[in-house]
Amino acid sequence: MPYKEPKIEKVLYSISEVANMFNVNQSLIRFWENEFDIIKPQKNKKGNRQFTNQDIKNLRLIYHLVKERRMTLEGAKIKLKTNFSETNNNFEIVKKLTSIKDELLKIKEELDSAKES
Repeated sequence: MPYKEPKIEKVLYSISEVANMFNVNQSLIRFWENEFDIIKPQKNKKGNRQFTNQDIKNLRLIYHLVKERRMTLEGAKIKLKTNFSETNNNFEIVKKLTSIKDELLKIKEELDSAKES
């Protein structure tokens, strides 16, 4: 199941909430935290990770590169280190275009249904 865009309702999210957002295991989130410098969750007194909205945005970008574009971890690390802002901008553009495409397909389905009626 692909990543679902979360509604920003909270300031901090637990690792289980973040893992559910991406439909991945918590261990993968911890692994990515160790592999990518841009993931820096806060830790509470018990040592539990608490992810900010910025952490989630960065994880979304990593998820896109590694899971959707099938880049290697090393390739994703290099891309983020050498060209973070361009990579992030390109991802935002792709996300917007995908949303527009989905909306147009929905309109097309509605028009097709109206023709059949």
